Amino acid sequence: MSDVRVRFAPSPTGYLHIGGVRTALFNWLFARQHKGIFILRIEDTDQSRSTKEAIEAILEGMRWTGLDWDEGPFRQTDRMDLYRQHAMILLEKRQAYWCVCTAEELEVRRKEALAKGLSPKYDGRCRARAITNPSGEAALRFLAPQDGQTVIQDLIKGEVTFDNSVLDDLIILRSNGYPTYNFSVVVDDTLMRITHVIRGDDHLTNTPRQIPIFRALGYPVPEFGHLPMILGADKTRLSKRHGATSILAYRDMGYLPEAMLNYLARLGWSHGDEEFFTVPDLIRKFSLAQVQKSSAVFNPEKLQCVNAQHIQRGEPIRVAGLLRPFLVQAGGGPAAKTVSDEWVVKLVLTLRERAKTLVDMATAAAPYLAEAVTFEPGAAEKFLTPIIVPTLTKLVDRLEGVTDFSKASLEAAFKELLEREGLKMGQLAQPVRVALTGRTASPGLFEVIDLLGRERTLARLRQGIERAKAAGLAG
Repeated sequence: MSDVRVRFAPSPTGYLHIGGVRTALFNWLFARQHKGIFILRIEDTDQSRSTKEAIEAILEGMRWTGLDWDEGPFRQTDRMDLYRQHAMILLEKRQAYWCVCTAEELEVRRKEALAKGLSPKYDGRCRARAITNPSGEAALRFLAPQDGQTVIQDLIKGEVTFDNSVLDDLIILRSNGYPTYNFSVVVDDTLMRITHVIRGDDHLTNTPRQIPIFRALGYPVPEFGHLPMILGADKTRLSKRHGATSILAYRDMGYLPEAMLNYLARLGWSHGDEEFFTVPDLIRKFSLAQVQKSSAVFNPEKLQCVNAQHIQRGEPIRVAGLLRPFLVQAGGGPAAKTVSDEWVVKLVLTLRERAKTLVDMATAAAPYLAEAVTFEPGAAEKFLTPIIVPTLTKLVDRLEGVTDFSKASLEAAFKELLEREGLKMGQLAQPVRVALTGRTASPGLFEVIDLLGRERTLARLRQGIERAKAAGLAG
């Protein structure tokens, strides 16, 4: 199937939502698996709603997810002559006709049909009028078949049959010269040699309208596969009320692109009981045959768990690269911009077991980047008291003599002090932790010291001693 050609064709009327990303992902995986071509096409003929900002957001979202395209991005507004040429071909073949019915007339007839319990579709009034040179505004309608059936061998849903009697003579060219969706899509899919149309099942009813146009133009009909919808927890169509739906919003919330692709792939597709997939895994294992027919439910908590797994199991250098901008946003100060890549990797290795998002990790990293310690409420009052001053002072004296701040050297220094003072690690660890981080919870103490380094560790311990002394004086 090396001749596979698929496309993702969003309309730039808003942000790139996660349902669109899943459609793009399934097309991209299908193309990559079959060594085919993945095309990006921007369907921007709706000039009243399409915006440049939305186009940029779509491209940015696609780049962030890593769903790279082989051809495009094409814009339909750059291809207007092609649509008009093909519309005239249908007119010449008597597969289309001019319609001069006004919008007001159409609305009156629509209401009359509904009142009589009839279908509100166009009544075909201009079919037999054979208008050749319309004066004033006129739209071009496709002469849809009214007899028989259109049968779709859907790659996902199986055989789906539509009676042609319900088909409308849809407008293919508006009175302003702009093509309609169902017509421009057929022309584009033909000229771009699309072999498989994989899209959401909200487009299923468009398919019997498009197939007759392919046939009327004398073009091969691609194979169709319609993906199940994504629903919210209340089983209604996913929308803003269920939380963020923009793919870039999830980027800003600290999700990894590969985690988003992993989770979105599992919304409507499965491979046994597997839950965790890298992108190469998905390319190797994806199959339209395993796409379910029923709708999938979006679960934010499950997405967060998948993201946590990718943080924990991802390449530390890659996670570090994604984390760095979040360190700056979290108020890491000048250090967030200047610390080495090696240090950020060390930070990732230290914090990744507890982080669900990059925002979590950046928040947890604050004590290691800040110039001064910020204490949690009550932490210093509980653990940095006058009674701990002598022990902390001895610890500083002992650590000043340690030049090699390796874990083994630090463990030896702490062990020696604890034995001499007759203390347990827990009695010393919390005051040290609070002095170093300002928090009562942190990664392992020696990992904290490793992140801070020798000079900052000693400086913060000395500051902790002064804080404890001050507490005694205040008391």
